[in-house]
Amino acid sequence: MSIEDNIQEVRGRIARACKRVSRSPDEVTLVAVTKTVGLPAIKTAFACGIRDFAENRVQEARDKIGQLSEIEDLITWHMVGHLQTNKARLATEIFDSIQSVDSLKLAEKLNDCARRKMPILLQVNVSGEEGKEGIPVASLIDVARRINQFPNLQVNGLMTIAPLSDDPEAARPIFCRLRQLRDSLGVKHLSMGMTDDFEVAIEEGATIIRVGRAVFGSRQDSNATKGG
Repeated sequence: MSIEDNIQEVRGRIARACKRVSRSPDEVTLVAVTKTVGLPAIKTAFACGIRDFAENRVQEARDKIGQLSEIEDLITWHMVGHLQTNKARLATEIFDSIQSVDSLKLAEKLNDCARRKMPILLQVNVSGEEGKEGIPVASLIDVARRINQFPNLQVNGLMTIAPLSDDPEAARPIFCRLRQLRDSLGVKHLSMGMTDDFEVAIEEGATIIRVGRAVFGSRQDSNATKGG
């Protein structure tokens, strides 16, 4: 299938998932994850109406964004990969939103580097998997309270990654728990759901889904990432 066909199919899946839970598709932002994706594919997705794109690596994003000057002002770029503190300054310069703020230390660095109010999402390790990036559930309220005091950051919501599984339903408890955490903090967005489980995520309240393979096809690098 072509990228155009893929996007039409994804939009259909979004609409059907929304219908099942009496939501409007307008409530869900489709973010196309462009990890390892070339410029022609990005331009094709743009021509099909996609306006939100995401990258996992700062350097890769910088190189691509620099070659998309003709449409750069019409695109919202999201950082969804693990961000090292030594890349924080560059990240604040090239991304419109950082979805993967996974520690107070990183938030402090972003606040110091940002030259404008930076929209962020807090990445939460809902599943408690050992070695997985994300703020522990038990620490979330305190960390969020402290980050909310930073003048250059705007906490707009939460993000999580469900454990890998062949069954999309296995992710439902994770997504449900993130929604509960979001509600307890009083923030707006829930970034959750990727190619294999975004319909379940939408049913559980996702406002942002991060989709790569379903839009662009299988990648050469198929390792699990923040968007796929």
